[in-house]
Amino acid sequence: MRSGRWHGKLYSNAMIHDPYIIPPLPPQWPFEPGMALRPLGCRLNLELPGLGGGWRVCTPGGAVPTGEPVPLAGAFGRGGVLRVGDLVLRPYRRGGLLRHVNERTYRTHLRFAAEHAIHRGLWEAGFPTVEPVGYAWRPRALGVEGVLITRLAQGEPWPRRWDLSAERGADIRRLIGSLCEWGLWSPDLNATNVILPPSGGALLLDWDRARFEHAGPDLWPRYRTRLERSLRKLGAPAEAFAVMGAAPHP
Repeated sequence: MRSGRWHGKLYSNAMIHDPYIIPPLPPQWPFEPGMALRPLGCRLNLELPGLGGGWRVCTPGGAVPTGEPVPLAGAFGRGGVLRVGDLVLRPYRRGGLLRHVNERTYRTHLRFAAEHAIHRGLWEAGFPTVEPVGYAWRPRALGVEGVLITRLAQGEPWPRRWDLSAERGADIRRLIGSLCEWGLWSPDLNATNVILPPSGGALLLDWDRARFEHAGPDLWPRYRTRLERSLRKLGAPAEAFAVMGAAPHP
């Protein structure tokens, strides 16, 4: 079976409106903004590879990923992440104690739409992250379940190779510093969401529950605390902690 293809006819031209307003870029934004992505359209009652049917798929033009689903090698998280051609399908899963009661059901689809809106804004601003493609959701119990769809990016999660060069460490600090300058707080920033491409630099993933706040000096220590908590849970070596602790927020 050929993988990575898109097919289908658009049932509706309805567009998805971002639930969050993306503010203007800060004056000293270090990245070159890119081209705007195509707007989203939705199709109803469709099948996603490896995830069954009944999905409302919201992607550019309402296109549906097709191909042979395989587990994404090396992925961290709560399981179920699939690779379909050059796309990644990541089901939404709850963490913490709540996962024992309600692992995958959410009240509405707006949480998925909100993450896509933030992710899309970052990508179009040139921020180093994976390309957002869209999301999908379907009814489940008294709510909905969702799937995030992104483009596959080559690289290893940071915990797979703790030995960073000084340049890589500076890249990670620069990424987090730019989020602070823009006023974007991402509460799910974990070491597992830092991807190290083979060509150098770093990418940040996972914008679930991210939101824009007033930019200020308080965001840097919050990010530092959040990342250090993740590093402790993963048993990271001392040099990993130095990535955030070697220098104050620029």
